[in-house]
Amino acid sequence: MMDLEFRRPYPKSHLTMLYKTQLRSTNLTTILLALFFLLTGCATCKYATKDPASIPPDVKTFRVNYLENRANYVNPQLTPQVTEKLKQKIIGQTRLRQTNSDDAHYDISGMLTEYSVSTTGISGQTASLNRLTVSFHLVLKNNLDQKKNIETDISRSYDFDATKSLTDYETGHFNEIIKNLVEEIFNKIFINW
Repeated sequence: MMDLEFRRPYPKSHLTMLYKTQLRSTNLTTILLALFFLLTGCATCKYATKDPASIPPDVKTFRVNYLENRANYVNPQLTPQVTEKLKQKIIGQTRLRQTNSDDAHYDISGMLTEYSVSTTGISGQTASLNRLTVSFHLVLKNNLDQKKNIETDISRSYDFDATKSLTDYETGHFNEIIKNLVEEIFNKIFINW
C-alpha cells in the first residue's frame, strides 16, 4: 500500500492569519450593514406624540363624570366599568391629566340610553338570531372653546344565537362590549369620527 502524504498548500501560521483576515472582513461587513440599516431605517422614522391629532395644545386636563345608566334593562356593572376604562384609555393614550375639578378643559359626561335585545333572525317559526343593541348619549363640554362642544349618540349592535340568553351572551362578551363602547366614545371625542 502506498503512503499518501497530505500536504497543506500553506503553513499553519499562514492559515491562521488568513482566517483572522476573513473574520475581520466579515465583522466589518456586518457592522457596515447594521449601520446602513440603522441609518436608512431612521430616515423613515416619524416622531409620534402620545396624542391624537385633534387635541388642541391648550387642552391640558379632562374629567370623566360618572356615566349614568338610563336604559330600560340595567346591567349594574356596565356603566361603572365604561367610566373607569374610558379614564384609563384617555390617560394611556393622550397627554391629558385627569382632574375632578369643575374647570377641567374637557368635561365628559353621558348616559347609556339603550341596552335591549330584539329578534333579528327567524328560521321556520322560531327565532334563530338575537341582537343586543347598546346606545350611549355622549356630552363633551369643552371649557376652553364652547363652539367645540359635542353632543352625539353612539350605537353598537351585537348579534348572537337565539338559543342563548342575554346573560349567557354577556358572560362571554361583556369585556368586548365595554371595550367597543369605550373605543367609540374615545373616537368621537378625540378623533372626530
